[in-house]
Amino acid sequence: MSTLTAAGPAEDAANGVSLYRAIWRWHFFAGLLVIPFMLNLAVTGSLYLFKDEINGTVFRTRYIVQPTGEALPAERIAAIAAAAVPGSTATSYKDPALPERSAIVTVASDAGAMLVFVNPYDGKVLDVVGSTDEFNYVVKRIHSLAYFGGITNRLIEITGGFAMMLVVTGIYLWWPRRRPGGVVSVRGKPGRRVFWRDLHAVTGAFAGVLIFFLAITGMPWSGYWGANANAWLTEHGLGYPVQLWDDVPKSQKVTEDILPKSGWIVEKAPVPLSDIAAAQSAKPIGLDKAVEIAKRLGMAPGFDVAIPSDQTGVYTASLFPDNLADERTLHIDQYSGKPLIDIGFNQYPFLGKVIEWGINVHQGQEWGRFNQLLMLATCLAIILSCVTGVIMWWKRRPAGRLGVPPMPPKRSIYYGLWVIAGIFAIAFPMSGVAIVAMIAFDQIVVRLVPVLKRVLA
Repeated sequence: MSTLTAAGPAEDAANGVSLYRAIWRWHFFAGLLVIPFMLNLAVTGSLYLFKDEINGTVFRTRYIVQPTGEALPAERIAAIAAAAVPGSTATSYKDPALPERSAIVTVASDAGAMLVFVNPYDGKVLDVVGSTDEFNYVVKRIHSLAYFGGITNRLIEITGGFAMMLVVTGIYLWWPRRRPGGVVSVRGKPGRRVFWRDLHAVTGAFAGVLIFFLAITGMPWSGYWGANANAWLTEHGLGYPVQLWDDVPKSQKVTEDILPKSGWIVEKAPVPLSDIAAAQSAKPIGLDKAVEIAKRLGMAPGFDVAIPSDQTGVYTASLFPDNLADERTLHIDQYSGKPLIDIGFNQYPFLGKVIEWGINVHQGQEWGRFNQLLMLATCLAIILSCVTGVIMWWKRRPAGRLGVPPMPPKRSIYYGLWVIAGIFAIAFPMSGVAIVAMIAFDQIVVRLVPVLKRVLA
């Protein structure tokens, strides 16, 4: 009996050491793989948080104007913009959000889409920029790596999943366990590894919730998870209210096809058709009238208006503002001026509201300057975690080896991790598959290849 009693604590201790080493090893591999991507996300995300401030300073000459009298009609501004790019036609018009802001018209030609910035008071063209060359667009595309193609964009999706895993495993490794330091305080000096270990652990522990938040709220933009999540929500009545489209003829286009920016919930919603029969006897109402209707129906300033490209197209006014209560999409028949679909934030299902709120906070738009600074602090914490992680690893690695944390004494501990990885793969398939591949590589390939076993074991 005494032997059994003595073996219990020893076995528990062995299990504890095995679990700690397995999670430490998993945390190390995940961090090693995603550090470059996490740094990219943090740096570009910090820039994007202050896009309005950057527009108003660095690019002031194209965004800021001096109000002088009455603004020109929208149609006149659109015509000026189209004339500035020979052979082009206006496809969308952005109503100035403030009296001192320029009007922005998107025009399309054989050379591609261009943004034309126009002073709405005197009609002067302030700047012409390719829609894919505009600074904030480039920053956002680099942020998601979509700028470099679909495959790299998938890597960012995987990184988002790994970031969540790093937070969870990092908090497990940080957990006090009666340690005298490295929980809320940093021991030692910069010359010692323990200083960087503690700085890494304390930063991750205190910023972990916000890092996890940034990772999961960034997922709606991902190519695979985001698209499938949007489709699943819509199919189960948790996305945009499909019943609003029941009695309205629909085109093959969706909202994101015709507008430069729209809410995530409605970006895949179909664009309705105008009354084609009216095309035989009526004339289009024109952009001026469409803008007037949108304003009369309470659309907040700063909305975009998509201009119909054919006889069946509609005018679509859309606003994705800092104040979520003003988020709205309005489709207007181009002949009768009748609102065909009018959907605002208050009509989204609960889960749709939660996702849109998360996106707004992610972009630093929900609580003004406080939100921006909170997300900036989180980005800086990510950068600090990456830098301290690399320094900590560099200081502990043996000469000529990678310095991977040792494999757990009990290999059976990986069975539980396989289950966790499987559950994660269901929730976030791209990240989950990468995690499964990482564990398989560690448990199968490393064992069979002597060189790898020597370096990584």
